[in-house]
Amino acid sequence: MSSTANRVIKNTGYLYAKMGITMFVSLYTTRLILNSLGTSDFGIFNIVGGAIAMLGFLNAAMASATQRFMSYSEGEGDKEKQKSIFNVSLILHLGISLVVGIVLFIAGYFFFNGILNIPADRIFAAKVVYGSLIVSTMFTVMTVPYDAAMNAHENMKYYAVVGILESFLKLAVAFACVYTTFDKLIVYGSLMACIPLITLTIMRIYCHKHYAECIIAPRIYWKKNLMKEMGAFAGWNFIGSFISVIGNYGMGIVLNHFFGTLLNAAQGIANQISGQLGALGSSMKKAINPIITKSAGAHAEELMIRSSITGTKTTFFIVTICFSPIMVDARYILSLWLKNPPPYAYQFCLLLLITNIFQNLTLFIPQAISAKGKIKKYTLWGTVIGIIPLALSCICFSIGLPPYYMYFTMILATLGRVALDLYFGQKLCNINSWNFIKEVILKLLLCLIFTFLIGYIIQFILQPSFLRFIFIGFATVLTYTISFYWIGLDKEEKNLIKETYLSVKRRLL
Repeated sequence: MSSTANRVIKNTGYLYAKMGITMFVSLYTTRLILNSLGTSDFGIFNIVGGAIAMLGFLNAAMASATQRFMSYSEGEGDKEKQKSIFNVSLILHLGISLVVGIVLFIAGYFFFNGILNIPADRIFAAKVVYGSLIVSTMFTVMTVPYDAAMNAHENMKYYAVVGILESFLKLAVAFACVYTTFDKLIVYGSLMACIPLITLTIMRIYCHKHYAECIIAPRIYWKKNLMKEMGAFAGWNFIGSFISVIGNYGMGIVLNHFFGTLLNAAQGIANQISGQLGALGSSMKKAINPIITKSAGAHAEELMIRSSITGTKTTFFIVTICFSPIMVDARYILSLWLKNPPPYAYQFCLLLLITNIFQNLTLFIPQAISAKGKIKKYTLWGTVIGIIPLALSCICFSIGLPPYYMYFTMILATLGRVALDLYFGQKLCNINSWNFIKEVILKLLLCLIFTFLIGYIIQFILQPSFLRFIFIGFATVLTYTISFYWIGLDKEEKNLIKETYLSVKRRLL
């Protein structure tokens, strides 16, 4: 088995071990917080403090810009260039953090003066949460170069350890919120904003100790041309990511404006489930993205395309194999987990998971496009698509349509994004779009549809119970695994699975 495959398997193993622990801790934490804060305050946190999660996505997107240059230069074998990239990135993201802080501060005035629909007696608590968010976000943006360095070195063991620590810190915050005598929303928002500062401080210390390129010496390693190149790339990447964040976070504001905080609580539950299951795909992306970029830097285009295709198939399978039983029996799971789920929680969860399914169909093509470095037109079109759901949702709610129509607009935009990925993937990366549709998208969807059919037949026959959920889970996982192996994989991918199995077997025996 190739060293590349070995690295991917080992790194993915670390990330999934972390995820297995953090997922259960996070789900229990959400139940604890929902019962402690109450539905209304939980909705307030998701509309105001929920930007923390959105900006976590923004941070990861910006890190991908620096990571692209670091991984590309590592593929070229240029270590000195990596030091220049790190120092230029530090200065660049210091400037970005200041801009983000100012923008959020100004936006806060408009949020709390006519946009957000928050009860008058909870305005002060909401403002405290928002202020904590601004400080936390600025520090988060400044640590992007360190996050990029970790990704470029494919050190996923570190992410596993820190991720587990972070989940237990959130659990500690939840317990503090349960037993505090102060305003629970203020305590929760303030403490949650402190967690990124703790984990990111650990990241800085680790990177300076272990990686030679993580040295702060801008006078020595400053390069004007590199700053211009990275600034342009990071600028376009930032615009695309920022519009995406505005679109997603704006959906919560629109929902709040038309329907109030109870619907934001339902949205928060849907986002929690989607986020936990989405971590499956994020873990795989973190393991494969550096390989795609390094392949571009080494001008190994065939490896880049193969990694993009195989990575998409594998990640789609890993993510959707967990989606299947949850989507089929979502009503029962929500009642078991939360006892009394907020209104529309079921519809929101189901439609958001469908959106995520379509998002994963071209998961690694954007990374291949990013590795090539020509992202201006791709970003511009992506920006247009990203803002469409926000505009359509406003129209839908204005004419009296139900709140779940918001997710129909998101599904429509996601299909547009799939088409955009395929077009630019072929134009910039030589990925044959029609072949990708036939060999990847259609086959993956066929496997998934057949699995859903089996699950819904079982749901129709049996009465709601934990035993039914277990039976549905077993049947859908078995059906999906068999159909994916025989329909979804090509000959080379089947051989890789056989080699992996034999390798693991030899190590265990």
